[in-house]
Amino acid sequence: MAVCARLCGVGPSRGCRRRQQRRGPAEAAAADSEPDTDPEEERIEAGVAALAGAGGGRSAGPSSPPRCSLLELPPELLVEIFASLPGTDLPSLAQVCTKFRRILHTDTIWRRRCREVLHRYRHILGLWQPDIGPYGGLLNVVVDGLFIIGWMYLPPHDPHVDDPMRFKPLFRIHLMERKSATVECMYGHRGPHNGHVQVVKKDEFSTKCNQTDHHRMSGGRQEEFRTWLREEWGRTLEDIFHEHMQELILMKFIYTSQYDNCLTYRRIYLPPSHPDDLIRPGLFKGTYGSHGLEIVMLSFHGKHARGTKITGDPNIPAGQQTVEIDLRHRIHLPDIESLRDFNELSRIVLEVREQVRQEQQQEGGPEDAEGLGRQSPQPCAEPPAEQAKGPGDGGAEAAAEPPAQSGQGQPFVLPVGVSSRNEDYPRTCRMCFYGTGLIAGHGFTSPERTPGVFVLFDEDRFGFIWLELKSFSLYSRVQAAFRNADAPSPQAFEEMLKNIQSLAS
Repeated sequence: MAVCARLCGVGPSRGCRRRQQRRGPAEAAAADSEPDTDPEEERIEAGVAALAGAGGGRSAGPSSPPRCSLLELPPELLVEIFASLPGTDLPSLAQVCTKFRRILHTDTIWRRRCREVLHRYRHILGLWQPDIGPYGGLLNVVVDGLFIIGWMYLPPHDPHVDDPMRFKPLFRIHLMERKSATVECMYGHRGPHNGHVQVVKKDEFSTKCNQTDHHRMSGGRQEEFRTWLREEWGRTLEDIFHEHMQELILMKFIYTSQYDNCLTYRRIYLPPSHPDDLIRPGLFKGTYGSHGLEIVMLSFHGKHARGTKITGDPNIPAGQQTVEIDLRHRIHLPDIESLRDFNELSRIVLEVREQVRQEQQQEGGPEDAEGLGRQSPQPCAEPPAEQAKGPGDGGAEAAAEPPAQSGQGQPFVLPVGVSSRNEDYPRTCRMCFYGTGLIAGHGFTSPERTPGVFVLFDEDRFGFIWLELKSFSLYSRVQAAFRNADAPSPQAFEEMLKNIQSLAS
């Protein structure tokens, strides 16, 4: 209002000085003598005056300067005026008229409001991994309308690896207030309640719920567990007949529910991509046997590719490198019938492993137990899938040759005796490479890398055959666009990988 008064003058008449200057003398006199009978303008000015805290104006009189209606101001000036008002007044202002409501949907106003609140929270936008023991997680913090919202991304229900990701809000920060922002915990089933977000440092923040009683359900822990089970697994405990899987599920519920949304988060970056990468790097959903679906980050490092767990389990925790692929060593599969024999596949892979070891010895590098050489990170381990069939097509030996970006698809079927959590895997593949997979006992005990086969199906799907476990994991790309998630440099990404792996260790 003060801006309007300085520009147009505040007085009893509704004629704007600048508009009157454009009129002829007769038109201006007629306008001044014309009574104001526009009820919408009266209601608008009354509403805006109340919002601006305006008191009673001067009495009308011919000597008073002419006054301009807010409706007559150009939109860009109204944007400036509205942006200077307290955020809590804007919803009321939007109800005054259609024009005001349209202007209040202008991005400029809300970007400015976001900047005012984001001075405290600007570092938390992007992707994060919560510290929930071995389980980890994937949190995406975004600006969504009038809020900053932390969305927890969850894999689809096992074993539907091609289904879209699920997500639920964990907290939100109101962007309405100017000096202090309201933080709400969204955990539980009783609606938003009081929470707290603390920015520890640039790449770390924590959340706290101040009303954890909102997380409790009237039916007690049993009802909470059944509700969690339906959300997490899409089934009831009676539907799960495997006793070991029941134990794993109950263990995860007990472990994760104790945090009550009081968590510490550490920043993660999406892997950088290069034109010569085998496929586009990124996040994938993968099958891990009784542990269900987990999120893995595929990244490329010269002649090797790595799959790093973003979510994990008691055997192989989040942050560890679940698979390593040696892109120097293609594996040419034999014909379908030969590859239905698991022993034939095993023979081919073990020959490649021996070849890799000999090359390492000739290069004078330290020999890794699985032959990935100096470029492979420290050992780790992990279990995956369940169910059967057989692979196929190609030569019978592995050749050390650079990866092709595309190729003629060849028939593929799992060997008899290899279990797969998902029988709906592709029946053709582009190419295969030698790799190693990380396996370990419960509590990440006795970790070791064991040989396996990386199977590239297409741009968005790949698989891994774990020879020692006689198991197959299928991975499908996470189809989601994440903002504020790119690493500032390749070095920053490598440092991030080291940090999350050291925490997992």
